[in-house]
Amino acid sequence: MPIMVMDRGLHIDAGEVRKAFPQETVRDARDAAEALGVCADCEVLVAMAHDVTDELVGAMPRLKYICAMSAGTDRLDTLKNLKADVRITSGRGIHGPQMSELAFLGMIALSREFPRMQQNQRARRWERWPQKLLFGKTVLLVGIGPIAEELALRCEAFGLRVLGVSDARKEAPHFAALYPRSRLKEAAALADFMIVLVPLSDKTRHMIDAEVLAAMKPTGIIVNLARGPVIDEQALIKALQEKRIGGAALDVFETEPPVEDNPLWDMPNVIITPRIGGMSDVYAQQVLPLVVHNLRCFLDGRPSEMKNILRG
Repeated sequence: MPIMVMDRGLHIDAGEVRKAFPQETVRDARDAAEALGVCADCEVLVAMAHDVTDELVGAMPRLKYICAMSAGTDRLDTLKNLKADVRITSGRGIHGPQMSELAFLGMIALSREFPRMQQNQRARRWERWPQKLLFGKTVLLVGIGPIAEELALRCEAFGLRVLGVSDARKEAPHFAALYPRSRLKEAAALADFMIVLVPLSDKTRHMIDAEVLAAMKPTGIIVNLARGPVIDEQALIKALQEKRIGGAALDVFETEPPVEDNPLWDMPNVIITPRIGGMSDVYAQQVLPLVVHNLRCFLDGRPSEMKNILRG
């Protein structure tokens, strides 16, 4: 069964897939444009979901299975040429370490005003001020899945009180309390830090709106590692401009990259990262065992044993 491994050299080594399945034909391409020339007979596509194009799936008439290496697969829902019977699995469950570390980068940098320190360094200015600690503060994780579970463990180790928002669960390890989404504003009012982790859907689009932001403490910091449209960006900009919240660390945006005149670029209490939350220097080692497991189950005719089945 021909397998197409499409990656830009950042997430997986096609050679490792060949080693795991020497009896199969494994083709590789750096991107969708390159894959178009060699994908016609492939029945399996291994790729990051956001790199899969409508043109590519349309050029794969025998496609039976997409093994997405990313946790978020909402891009696949927009593809008109993707047949309904194509099985899809995700890379859910491997991103806890890198997402957690980026969350801490945002929390610590904004709490300690690290951008101000960098400006002072460039200006050779020696300025000291009391340093705000994470210890003893409250963090609210909006969306409780594998990433939140790993992040909660790390937050607890830093001495943070961990709260969560989820309609799917009533308790989870390392959380002091969980709230349903209907009590999001109540939970937001308790948080020194609010970290957004929910996937994007019709129900979560602009879930963090003006009312939720208004419920936060004036010193509260929001970290978005989910999808840009989960937060009402215009409401966030207004809250930051009016200093009704303390700051924001944003890895995702409604438009990516943000347009040049987006006010977020120039705000001193905002840290912008270019959608790097899921990336790591060991991604290949993280994702390869999951990819190999799911491919083996699929090729052996054991689809029920595959992990992270989204469809099919």
